[in-house]
Amino acid sequence: MADTTPGMVCAHHHLYSSLARGMPAPPVAPTTFLEILEQVWWRLDVALDLEMIRWSAMLGALEALQCGTTAIIDHHESPTAIEGSLDVIAAACADVGVRSVCAYGVTDRHGPVGARRGIEENRRFLQAGGRGMVGVHASFTCSDETLQACAGLAADLGVGVHIHVAEGAVDLDAAGRLSALAADSWLIVHGVHLDRDLPGTLVHNPRSNMNNAVGYANPRRRAGRVALGTDGIGGDMLEEFRLAYVRAREAGLDATPDDAWAWVGAGWELVPEAAGDTVRWSYDGVDDPWRLAFTPGVHARDVWVDGEQVLRDGQPTRVDAAEVRAKAAEQAERLFRRL
Repeated sequence: MADTTPGMVCAHHHLYSSLARGMPAPPVAPTTFLEILEQVWWRLDVALDLEMIRWSAMLGALEALQCGTTAIIDHHESPTAIEGSLDVIAAACADVGVRSVCAYGVTDRHGPVGARRGIEENRRFLQAGGRGMVGVHASFTCSDETLQACAGLAADLGVGVHIHVAEGAVDLDAAGRLSALAADSWLIVHGVHLDRDLPGTLVHNPRSNMNNAVGYANPRRRAGRVALGTDGIGGDMLEEFRLAYVRAREAGLDATPDDAWAWVGAGWELVPEAAGDTVRWSYDGVDDPWRLAFTPGVHARDVWVDGEQVLRDGQPTRVDAAEVRAKAAEQAERLFRRL
């Protein structure tokens, strides 16, 4: 048995959600997935500015690192602070010592000008050498023209598209609209209501899907690669692994921890460098999914990224954890006042 693994990869995160904890309740309690978006997340993202984005990303990256996650594939939206937002997120992650793959979620929710600004932020960041993908919010908030423009930009720049697909019933026609556009390099996030397989990697987010009551994606029935994400609910991939296993087990008694661990392992295919990182855990048995699935309280002790120790005895070496949390709390209060 071993107490080390490669660095964990979160295949779908929303680092801007790190400031959402304790936010004011929506004016009306949402009863559908679309209402959750309209009354919670779309109110929050439009209130963000670059300083909030910076400390939200710092906090999210710090918490991920302390959970042994060394790479985050992030999907960002901040409609009133688009330009430069991906640079801010990438720099915050780098300051903590976590790898990032960034994307701005293009949408027509704020009209064609907003969509163009989102496309240009992806283009600017990628052409300047940033590591990322072309982000799209979801097909149901985008015109066919916008979807085609994003797919074309990704193909031109040699990257994939990072997009929410069929997460809720409001996006039931997603597969039909995307089938002629999707490629193997795409991240197909959620896929709860997919009526067919699409090219690309399906990113399963069991905790978020349960929280939003959108249904079960049942990733074991999918033919292609499956990876695990958190959809912005932290960066603890061991916890997401355990939840992914028990959710699969609920759907079928033939599910095993090996299935869910394979989804963790797909992260190392998406961000191969993370496979060279090292996490030393508090438990001698992390190489056995059957033990790990039933062992609570396992935490990262030490983490090395690119050979540099960025976590020692549970504490980051590059940043002051107390300062990050204090600054993030200040920005959360600013955000809450706007809401």
